[in-house]
Amino acid sequence: MRLALLSDVHSNIQALDACLTHARGQQVQRFAFLGDLVGYGANPQEVIERVMLLTEEGAMVLKGNHDEMAVRPPPQVKTVGDSTAEWTHRQLGLSALLWLDTLPYAIHLDTVLLVHASADAPELWRYVYDQRSATASLNAANDWPGVRYVFGGHVHLQTLYYRGITDGLMAFAPQPGVAIPVPQHRQWLATIGSVGQPRDGNPKAMYAVLDTERAQLTFHRVPYDHYSAAAAVRRAGLPEFFAHRLEVGR
Repeated sequence: MRLALLSDVHSNIQALDACLTHARGQQVQRFAFLGDLVGYGANPQEVIERVMLLTEEGAMVLKGNHDEMAVRPPPQVKTVGDSTAEWTHRQLGLSALLWLDTLPYAIHLDTVLLVHASADAPELWRYVYDQRSATASLNAANDWPGVRYVFGGHVHLQTLYYRGITDGLMAFAPQPGVAIPVPQHRQWLATIGSVGQPRDGNPKAMYAVLDTERAQLTFHRVPYDHYSAAAAVRRAGLPEFFAHRLEVGR
């Protein structure tokens, strides 16, 4: 099976559509969305409608922290993420809100575990950004029988970790479009980056494809009209900061 892994769309319909088109060109057979469909961007309802349609084709969808905040906005704004939760909530129809609320925190599919953040208490949204946090996530994934791969988002960066013969983890930054062998005799954890809000200085959208038959993982960067996405943020009256970061990939 060729499984497309997408995370952190963040209401960016332009980036989502570009990644879906690219993924279909890669002959993917199924889609998995690893949370944070909404937040920050200008088109939350459109993104949810697009993904809900894909569930009719078998797409799997997880809940992210911004999805949870959109359903129940925090009473006090403490972070930049909090600042769009109430606005996003108002843009969504009742069916979209109810659907977001029912999404799971984790999905176990044979040797694969999908989470938004860490497998170590997925509902606490712990960031996986170094070997220590990746180790905690992989250790927690052992509670699911047979898991060899853990995939998540949340950090908006693309990184691959693996554990071989020893207990230590190795990490490296993948190259876009280059298939990486991920044999099952090792344990693997990948943060697949963000479709709708990259933060590595490159505005191109991020996603990945897992080929389970060949045991290969390929990270992708997809160009899209990020200036149009930024313009939509401005038209919506959202903070200028959210528009600017789309333009510069920060």
